[in-house]
Amino acid sequence: EVHLVESGGGLVQLGGSLRLSCAASGFTFSSYAMSWVRQAPGKGPEWVSRINSEDGGRTSYADSVKGRFTISRDNAKNTLYLQMNSMKPEDTAVYYCNAHMFTTDGVRDYWGQGTQVTVSS
Repeated sequence: EVHLVESGGGLVQLGGSLRLSCAASGFTFSSYAMSWVRQAPGKGPEWVSRINSEDGGRTSYADSVKGRFTISRDNAKNTLYLQMNSMKPEDTAVYYCNAHMFTTDGVRDYWGQGTQVTVSS
């Protein structure tokens, strides 16, 4: 059974830092690209960042977090990370990790249950 379990969320002050983790099991983690997606109260989902399947793989970021957030992964530990620095109130959201792979049949993807991040001003 596939599991993606996020952790590390919480309450942080303006300008503070948090590190999110996403522990994966039940599938071949190293074969999947990974993303972080967030959803703020009353808003739709917002893609945050993506990393290719290999350790140290190519990364990409939404403009809203570029220069402040860093995505990384450890394939030996089946874990995805998101280091969030210089946090702002607009970063307040539930953060979800996503695993995805493009196949001949389409996209195969998995989602975690989310972790709440709240930034106070």
